Amino acid sequence: MNDEAIVAVSRLRKQYGSLVAADQVSFAVRQGEIFGMVGPNGAGKTTVIECIEGLRRRDAGEVRVLGLDPERDGYALRARIGVQLQTATLQDRIRVWEALDMMASFYPRRQEWRPLLERLGLAEKREAFYSKLSGGQKQRLFIALALVNDPEVVFLDELTTGLDPQARHAMWDLVRAIRDQGKTVFLTTHFMEEAERLCDRVAIMDHGRIVALDSPEKLVQSVAAEYRVVFSADGEAVRSRLEALPAVTRIESSGDRVTVCGRDDRLVVEVVNALSAEGFRFRDLRTEQPSLEDVFLALTGREMRE
Repeated sequence: MNDEAIVAVSRLRKQYGSLVAADQVSFAVRQGEIFGMVGPNGAGKTTVIECIEGLRRRDAGEVRVLGLDPERDGYALRARIGVQLQTATLQDRIRVWEALDMMASFYPRRQEWRPLLERLGLAEKREAFYSKLSGGQKQRLFIALALVNDPEVVFLDELTTGLDPQARHAMWDLVRAIRDQGKTVFLTTHFMEEAERLCDRVAIMDHGRIVALDSPEKLVQSVAAEYRVVFSADGEAVRSRLEALPAVTRIESSGDRVTVCGRDDRLVVEVVNALSAEGFRFRDLRTEQPSLEDVFLALTGREMRE
């Protein structure tokens, strides 16, 4: 990865009636990185990525992808990028190989789609109709369609929504493989673990604005996120003893399940030492480190949104 800006967005604005979906959004995506954009429903993620892809006209601001303006140079740009849309479908009776062959025919530059099928685990589904594919197989087919023109930048919008955990992890491996081929990846996701595991940098959007942008590690360090020690134990004496510990900020309990929270990485040592010294019996102890989800909730809140 280097510092060359493959995607450069400056003061992007998009408004629908009274709703400002993107408000002075500015950021850059570096060559060879996996860049993630996360945010609550309605935060403006899809509007921003569609303006970058050239699928939606911006009201103000500047956007450059590979040095091209998506609105003015849309035809030239589409030959150099790959796009997997959040919602897409194909004709039920089109076969996997037919979809790839048709898509490849649209581009002057393309890669051989047969090895692509092998790489994406779809070789055995070559003759299958689209309607007969599982959810994960359909997602992999759309990734293949996004890669068939050998793009320099790949846009993945909510790639793993609706997939089971096994399929989601397989998709993560696939995204890393795409990046390892020297391509730049821009993805949006609702899953904080996905962004934390995959992305070199993450932009958190809320109400049309970017409220934080950095590596997942630095974002976690930037907020006073809590460490947690969770275990099962009997008796109120446990709670009263732990409340006196310097590293403890609060304790939550439900039945015999106790959650001890603190903002110090010494929390687990102090808790375990105190429980052992007092002879308290405890079981099923586990620790929870601060995560990108803590940052996300701290910056965007917990309210439900449509």
